[in-house]
Amino acid sequence: MSRLELVLLIVILLLCGATAYFYDQSGDETRRADRAESGLKLANDTISDMQTRQRDVAALDAKYTGELVDAKATIDGLQRDVADGRKRLQLNATCSTKNNTTGAASVDDAASPRLTDAAQRDYFTLRERISTITSQLTGLQAYVREQCLK
Repeated sequence: MSRLELVLLIVILLLCGATAYFYDQSGDETRRADRAESGLKLANDTISDMQTRQRDVAALDAKYTGELVDAKATIDGLQRDVADGRKRLQLNATCSTKNNTTGAASVDDAASPRLTDAAQRDYFTLRERISTITSQLTGLQAYVREQCLK
């Protein structure tokens, strides 16, 4: 083998080695880029899902908050109507007599049945709390059905 052939063989071997090295490097970079692209797609899908869930939760919140506001307005209106005498609370009550005589009492002697002011306030407070807890519970049940069980 001549010197020229030997140099040519070494150059060819070096070129083959360099080609193999850079080919491996490009494969590594391609795999790294594919992993990064896959991670980016997963992150974008997660962000989209979270945004959708946030919109759904906001819609649920608006719906049940609105219902709660409406129920409170209804109770407040009823309370004003009762206080102004436009409506009356109907309840099962016994009437006491107007005078505290020990004689026989007649219907004419009976005072009209009425709740005390404190009992009337308590009635509206309880009614408001019942509507509040009902609305909150209904909203939580809808949240579980529509968000947690998906």
